[in-house]
Amino acid sequence: MFTQKMTSVLPVVPLVTFLILLLSFNGNAQTVAADPDQTYQYEETRELVALVKDAAELVRTKGEAAFRDFRVSGSRWRQGESYIFVLDPKGNMLVHLDPAMEGKNELDLKDINGKPIVRGLLGTAMTFPSKPEGWYHYQWPVPGGLLPRWKSSFVQLVQAPSGSSYVVGSGTYNDRMERVFVIDIVKDAVGQIEKNGTAAFPLFHDPTGPFIVKDSYIFVFDRQGIDLVNPGFPNLEGRSLLELKDTQGKQLVREMFDVIQTSNSGWVDYMWPKPGESISTQKSAYVSKAKLGDQWVLVGSGVYLVDAPKAHSTTQKMTAPELMTLVRDAAAVFGQQGENAYAEFRTQGSKWFHDETYFFVWTMDGTRVFNAASPAGEGQNVRNMTDIMGRPIGEMILNATRNAAGEGWIHYMFTKPDDIFPTWKSTFVKQVTFPSGKSHIVGCGIYNMQMDKAFIEDVVNRAAILIAERGKEAFSQLRDRTGPFVFMDTYVFVNTPDGTHLVNPAFPSLEGKNLINLRDVKGKAVVKDEIAAAMKDGSAWLDIYWYKPGQNTPVRKHTFVRKVQSGQDTYIVGAGIYQEE
Repeated sequence: MFTQKMTSVLPVVPLVTFLILLLSFNGNAQTVAADPDQTYQYEETRELVALVKDAAELVRTKGEAAFRDFRVSGSRWRQGESYIFVLDPKGNMLVHLDPAMEGKNELDLKDINGKPIVRGLLGTAMTFPSKPEGWYHYQWPVPGGLLPRWKSSFVQLVQAPSGSSYVVGSGTYNDRMERVFVIDIVKDAVGQIEKNGTAAFPLFHDPTGPFIVKDSYIFVFDRQGIDLVNPGFPNLEGRSLLELKDTQGKQLVREMFDVIQTSNSGWVDYMWPKPGESISTQKSAYVSKAKLGDQWVLVGSGVYLVDAPKAHSTTQKMTAPELMTLVRDAAAVFGQQGENAYAEFRTQGSKWFHDETYFFVWTMDGTRVFNAASPAGEGQNVRNMTDIMGRPIGEMILNATRNAAGEGWIHYMFTKPDDIFPTWKSTFVKQVTFPSGKSHIVGCGIYNMQMDKAFIEDVVNRAAILIAERGKEAFSQLRDRTGPFVFMDTYVFVNTPDGTHLVNPAFPSLEGKNLINLRDVKGKAVVKDEIAAAMKDGSAWLDIYWYKPGQNTPVRKHTFVRKVQSGQDTYIVGAGIYQEE
């Protein structure tokens, strides 16, 4: 379950992909074993549940004497990463792989995101009397490991012959979200609504609560299709989504209503891009109904399941270098023609305006003077504009051109024209002087653009400039998850030449540690190699196998590092791009 305490708190970024939920439920919480929907897909999960149930049965019949059995190394109760833990209702750890934790009250133990681990485990087994078991998900390192990874623990409440109650459990580090996990979360949400009414809604928004897990979260709709709860896209709350269509034209919300009308509860599949991907992947949502006063509401949650099918790309998106060339060409036109070029850039079907591609022009004080896709917004000062995640779009656009080249990339969440759901957009902007002598910013972006090395070099170079100017004072800005140095799966990290890790917004628990001997999953001395390459050549690209933040399956990561000098201090600054294989 957990092997060391971590106190760093990193807010959970809401999933930028869309899931919608609706449900029907009979009002009585069900146990995992009693529900025919609760069929586990993976043998590993079935074995874990069986292990916990057998351990609970041993406590029920043998009582506290069973605790000695659970501590036997090499037994079925304690093998490798798998082990049984036991808590009492007050949060005292009675059995654990780490003997230093036994006998201590761990009620306030939290994961890297501030999510309460022990309170969550106890709540899972004890909140609803008719549901004395269930799943709880949090991030924690594997035994002896450094990187926090998602862990799913199954727990069961049991009473010993002595009359004392205990929560028995075990967990698995696994990226594969079982359908049962989603069903379990939705049924707990239904229970909360039927017990507490609308007072339950804030629980669904709490990033440290049990209802936000990886890329799954709770949605609630009323009978008219009004979105009541949407932690992923709070801008949609209060709006009707009945006519919403997925990327292939499927009316997914109406289909969810059809499911609950005919079957009370069930699954709905639809196509939606994962964060940072331009091609849609099948997403599955479990939907059901909950009683809210004398009305009912639709509740649900969705997930990208392992091996979910992907759509075939029907249109070829521009690459990052192609968009950079397009913006530079546009800047040349504006530099020659100024405002007289606006008519050309408004022409649908031209190289400047087609499909989702369009240009905008700002003055240097943040006034939007031209926007081909939305002329109604022209004339407004938007320098204080933010996206759904609080990222300061306006300031990022202005700051991206404040360099020697007068150009740069920004990444933020934005809605496509005539759409309602914000998605990742990567925009290249360039400063240009009009014939009038006045400076403007010209830009164009691509929605769901695939990650590119150009993005990484750009963000590392800008971080390096900031560090060279401000030294350690720049670190807080690099850690800001609403700033320009953290986007999609990318973040900037900083090391010293001796391997001390100074900045890591994705894994803040690593900050302050010397990682010079850290190796990737293939045994490569990644930190040592990155430092050596940067110190020798000034900058370099290297390949490693690393974990995406919050994921358990390592993938190839292309990492760009650069040496930076700030006064007497030398730093190695880097960022990377993950490549699925």
